[in-house]
Amino acid sequence: MIIRKTLLLSGIMTAESREFQLFVKPVGSSCNLACSYCYYLGKEKLVDGNDFGIMPEALLRNYIRQHIEATTDDTISFSWHGGEPLLAGMDFYRQVLKIQAEYNPDGKKLVNGIQTNGTLINNEWSRFFRENDFMVGISMDGPGEMHDIHRRTRQGSTSFSDVMRGFATLKENGIIPEILCVVNSANVKYPQLLYDMFLGMEVNYITFIPLVERDMSSPSGVSARTVGADEFGYFLCTVFDLWIENGIGNVKIQVFEEAARTAFGQDHTLCIFKRECGMVPVIAHNGDFYSCDHYVDAAHRLGNIKENSLSFFLDSTKQHEFGQLKYSSLPGYCLKCEVLPMCNGECPKNRFLKSRDNESGLNYLCNGYKHFFKHCTPFIQAIADVWRAQPNT
Repeated sequence: MIIRKTLLLSGIMTAESREFQLFVKPVGSSCNLACSYCYYLGKEKLVDGNDFGIMPEALLRNYIRQHIEATTDDTISFSWHGGEPLLAGMDFYRQVLKIQAEYNPDGKKLVNGIQTNGTLINNEWSRFFRENDFMVGISMDGPGEMHDIHRRTRQGSTSFSDVMRGFATLKENGIIPEILCVVNSANVKYPQLLYDMFLGMEVNYITFIPLVERDMSSPSGVSARTVGADEFGYFLCTVFDLWIENGIGNVKIQVFEEAARTAFGQDHTLCIFKRECGMVPVIAHNGDFYSCDHYVDAAHRLGNIKENSLSFFLDSTKQHEFGQLKYSSLPGYCLKCEVLPMCNGECPKNRFLKSRDNESGLNYLCNGYKHFFKHCTPFIQAIADVWRAQPNT
């Protein structure tokens, strides 16, 4: 739980316990792919106007020091994102490890995670990740005919074979990466095919990310590749039933883990389901601080870590208000919903519909999530009841 003390004169919040996950973009939005649904392409124009740039060593050093100082937990987690973060080069991450060790005199546990499209992974990268305990996530949208619909190179070539080669290389080196799958209007129709594929790959963790893109020129208000809300609910229900049959204990699926947390009286860990958000901000490769990965724009740029500390931005009134707005702006329809504790309105970027009462702020995915959460609740509640009946629980 985040405990804050307000300093009214300065307008800054200080934290006795600060919970955050920071997405760091060491190469900004630069990428060797040009995925059609990527919301980060072109974001470099918001910073220094260059098409490519790597976070310089002095700024990297400053960032790592501030990150360690801002962390109040015993484990300090770093999340390297892009664009494609491997474009920074291996020497960049060697420098990361050196600086982290230098600024960690108390010997706290340091964890590095990296999210990659997988196409650049080779034996050298795999050994580096293994030897330095990196957690690796790979983006994959299913079999080649589904994956390659949207995930192509800048020259229009397919990427699936390169991704699978990268995955296999990681696995040969003892790393089982997390799979991030963007569920869109094409692959949503094949829940069992996707689930069976990932289960056959013997992955330990899967995250399904629904694709939602606004398109005001479309009669539906969303792009043609956007997943349908009802279809997404059916997709999750189908995968959940398959997981109950043969996946429990073998693979974790993030949305299922989050759904179960409420039955066990636990807070959500995923920002989109938290009551408040704002604790997954972004640091761009030039040091700019943005409130959220989905709000990298001028209105949500709070400043630069060369001017103020990371703690300053994390605890600022503006960032706190950004997080609070998620719940305070919910329509009455959501506040009366039986699955509100599981959903909390999901991500604010997707809340552009009107409710039955003509209130603004209803989530585009509402019908799908409600269907899924109601579908999984009896099973999750039954498991929670058994758990509570055990001695010493």
